[in-house]
Amino acid sequence: MTSEDVERLLIQFQDEDGEVLGSPFDVPLDITPDKLQLVCNALLQKEEPVPLAFFVRGEAEVVSSLGLCVKALGVETEQVLPVVYQPQAVFRVRAVARCTSTLQGHTEAVISTSFSPTGKYLASGSGDTTVRFWDLTTETPHHTARGHTHWVLSIAWSPDGKKLASGCKNSQICLWDPVTGTQMGKTLTGHTKWITWLCWEPLHLNPECRYLASSSKDGSIRIWDTVLGRCEKILTGHTQSVTCVKWGGDGLLYTSSQDRTVKVWRAKDGVQCRTLQGHAHWVNTLALSTDYVLRTGAFEPATATINPQDLTGSLEEIKEKALQRYNKVRGPAPERLVSGSDDFTLFLWNPAEDKKPLARMTGHSALVNEVLFSPDTRLLASASFDKSIKIWDGRTGKYLMSLRGHVGSVYQVAWSADSRLLVSGSSDSTLKVWDIKTGKLNMDLPGHADEVYAVDWSPDGQRVASGGKDKCLRIWRR
Repeated sequence: MTSEDVERLLIQFQDEDGEVLGSPFDVPLDITPDKLQLVCNALLQKEEPVPLAFFVRGEAEVVSSLGLCVKALGVETEQVLPVVYQPQAVFRVRAVARCTSTLQGHTEAVISTSFSPTGKYLASGSGDTTVRFWDLTTETPHHTARGHTHWVLSIAWSPDGKKLASGCKNSQICLWDPVTGTQMGKTLTGHTKWITWLCWEPLHLNPECRYLASSSKDGSIRIWDTVLGRCEKILTGHTQSVTCVKWGGDGLLYTSSQDRTVKVWRAKDGVQCRTLQGHAHWVNTLALSTDYVLRTGAFEPATATINPQDLTGSLEEIKEKALQRYNKVRGPAPERLVSGSDDFTLFLWNPAEDKKPLARMTGHSALVNEVLFSPDTRLLASASFDKSIKIWDGRTGKYLMSLRGHVGSVYQVAWSADSRLLVSGSSDSTLKVWDIKTGKLNMDLPGHADEVYAVDWSPDGQRVASGGKDKCLRIWRR
């Protein structure tokens, strides 16, 4: 073929919500994603062009050229072909490659580990009843917070990064100041069995970060006023242990339970809105499509500095910034919820509008331990005891790929802030970093002496922290 008679076709750019961009455009069939990007950014007319990914008919990604995609889908080239463009993260998080510190200090297994919303502080909760804060500039122990009398099962940072809540097996909740490591206010007591999950009210709803929701083995959910140190509301309705609670950005609370249901509550008055049924066994875990933006609040990972700083500005400014970020990530449709269960399946829900699931996601051959939406809400990762991690489409619940490589149960996963990488921790004592675009292993990180229970990737993308049965916290960097 000479260059004159190369096959051409008409394409129509559209965004994820189906909004058409410009008029149909005549392109050669062998056009590459880079060239498509030039065309699309010219039509978008933004001051700064953003990186884009392209999907023919919204399903097959254009990786090398449009022609291959068309051939794979068997699409006719006579009609106008819809091509969906997706803006990608402007920044890139580099995969962590080595363990820079092994932090000893805990005398029992590390059960949970979490970076603060800006990535400035790191906290860990352990079976030795303490919460520890670590200094990330020197990667050394900073404070040991003592106050619990039993294993610390759950920790949660307030979205402004100024407080950490921790819940223990003795059904007590403590609040800590990360700067001094001292307890703030009095211990919150009221639950009759151990605390399973903690979740703060989103920053854009209340910039003071005053209210905290807790779920417990006693079957109830409590909302605490952390300023007055008292319980505001008790939500009852579940008949067995509540495994997870999420505080959504639209004023709803979502809870999962061992009674096989997911319940939706109105946060302001504690009224139960609906019950989502479908699972055949305990529901272990929940994830909201807006989790990441709620967690990071007013902090924008794209503007992260090398040395993480605390958020500055008045409450109004912080609230406004958090609201802008939330609305951008949430988009025009309400937030989506996904639940993972001991029945090996996941359900995708649109809980604000419907009690029927959008999708039932099957494929795991053992219980699902954790689910997580990617920060850009387009993908879902599920970790299972069948040693695999599965990636699903975050909008439709369609199965995309399996990440295999672990030789033990996968306990936890964490996304990088740009949604391009995923790190997983497993009972086989390794961490693995996966490249989501290719579905391949990017880095294998051995180093722990025993099972890895907890893993987290800092929102500024600099570090991964992991903890587990060998009582050590390890920090991984580029």
